[in-house]
Amino acid sequence: MVMTKPATRPMNPRFSSGPCAKPPVFKLENLSDAALGRSHRAAVGKTKLKAAIEETLDILGIPDDYKIGIVPASDTGAYEMAMWNLLGERHVEMLAWESFGAGWVTDAIKQLKLDATVKTAEYGEIVDFGTVNFDNDVCFTWNGTTSGVRLANGDAIAADRAGLTLCDATSAAFAMDLPWDKLDVTTFSWQKVLGGEAAHGMIILSPRAVERLETYTPAWPLPKIFRLTKGGKLIDGIFKGETINTPSMLAVEDYLQALDWARSVGGLKGLIGRADANTAAITEFVEQNDWIDFLAVDPATRSNTSVCLKFTDPRITNGATFAKAVAKRMEAEDVALDIGGYRDAPAGLRIWCGGTVETSDIASMLPWLAYAFETEITA
Repeated sequence: MVMTKPATRPMNPRFSSGPCAKPPVFKLENLSDAALGRSHRAAVGKTKLKAAIEETLDILGIPDDYKIGIVPASDTGAYEMAMWNLLGERHVEMLAWESFGAGWVTDAIKQLKLDATVKTAEYGEIVDFGTVNFDNDVCFTWNGTTSGVRLANGDAIAADRAGLTLCDATSAAFAMDLPWDKLDVTTFSWQKVLGGEAAHGMIILSPRAVERLETYTPAWPLPKIFRLTKGGKLIDGIFKGETINTPSMLAVEDYLQALDWARSVGGLKGLIGRADANTAAITEFVEQNDWIDFLAVDPATRSNTSVCLKFTDPRITNGATFAKAVAKRMEAEDVALDIGGYRDAPAGLRIWCGGTVETSDIASMLPWLAYAFETEITA
């Protein structure tokens, strides 16, 4: 017998893993102070861009001697910028356990043509960091957005490493406690944990990364959009709000509003707590239902943002078709939008649990997931 439709619906059905849900207090009218029609090089533009950098640094607890800049093309642009500027000085190890990490492997080998050591793990698992030689440069994602698997901590990263660590933290920043002393380059995008608008990325450099930039010249030409140095010196203005290209001042204002909201909920600690509470609600649901499970094998490496689920009922003969049907039904009922698993990932669902999502909405959505499952399995 098919279940009765649940009586309660989420107030906000947006559980996309990017662009992610806006902060709960978001209103378009809050962006009325945006410096529209003004140059980003004018005083008002520079002030807002510098404020975005300084607030990010403060909320995330980034050390004062690190550099942070706003760059084009989202997290992808920021991470590519890091790879093209820094790699090639020494041997590199490329670590991947999901599609975006695999993309960085492809770029290192096929585009930069580096003789890299590649270490991979299947979806749901993670590379053994105990096997990594940190005297090499090491590239990895902190949180696998498409697999729901994250690095539990930075304990395995050598403090006395000779190489640089390049960390794609786009689904981790503002939701996980990142060990800055273990990360030499960190990148993320506005559209993830704080629900900002797309196309803007952040690059964070340790003093060791800055030293590499100023003492090493890669063998390949660098497009203007990637250049971080001039005459062997860091272009310091990039890290004070003087962006390489023209940013959207509307998106900048939106990011500043998101940062204000983040501070209002307790800053980084509060944001982590909200994401953990969301994931805990899903964990309880999974424990109560034997037809669904986490894609992440080890609870210690389970993401608290991009939560990936798989269906385990033996009656399901085509996992991809079934998962799509469930996601489609949830969208048709307007209770969960954009929760289908990533196209390259195993069949299943992906539910964003970052801090901009209300736990009450997760709790209201989960009975609908049970309803959609029962409806499709008996169809």
